[in-house]
Amino acid sequence: MLKFTPILLAILYGLAMYRFSAWRTAKELDEKSTELADPMLRTLTDRMAAALDLTKIRVHIYEIEPVNGLAAPDGRIFITRGFYNRFRAGEVSADEMASVIAHELGHVALGHSRRRMIDFSGQNALRTALAMVLSRFLPGVGVFVAGMLTSLLAARLSRSDEYEADAYAAALLTKAGIGVDPQKSLFRKLEALTQQRGAAPAWLMSHPKTEERIAALEALEAKWAAGAQV
Repeated sequence: MLKFTPILLAILYGLAMYRFSAWRTAKELDEKSTELADPMLRTLTDRMAAALDLTKIRVHIYEIEPVNGLAAPDGRIFITRGFYNRFRAGEVSADEMASVIAHELGHVALGHSRRRMIDFSGQNALRTALAMVLSRFLPGVGVFVAGMLTSLLAARLSRSDEYEADAYAAALLTKAGIGVDPQKSLFRKLEALTQQRGAAPAWLMSHPKTEERIAALEALEAKWAAGAQV
């Protein structure tokens, strides 16, 4: 029984971290966000809502400066103030902002946003359990190896989610009459917008490479075009 104690403790730690992270995330988003009321973007979100047979898509402004969009575990969609300011400054088009919203809707529809919170807790539990086990065989470096292994796993899972959300957004934008081009043009801008040039090797990044995401969208477009000709 004693040899399983580290694993049981890690599982309990993961559950506690999940509940705490969910509470902390919801609290911060509630305190630092307001509903987006931009008329130009509202027109585009209404078109996407109609494509999904919804009455409305609510989008919130998250009052932080980094350029980002996110989907909360409770299903809410957020655009950061920094991202919205880039739109107001003309650096990002309305259609490109719509592509961000569609992408985050994909994370919600596909269950990524809720699963990511669970993954976060699970990764902490796995990291703790691995560190306990590996430290017995690799004193001094076991914790580092455990952290590296769980980070690699998390990055791979996150990249898979991004591809799936891209595909969902492409289908939604096409159905709404906005098209896939805004997605591709925004991908080409993101590196400059987020100021993350060459920050890490592609296999360690949580998002796929820009050219790989664009290639995946173009493959989808080719598939849809071929299907339309049949």
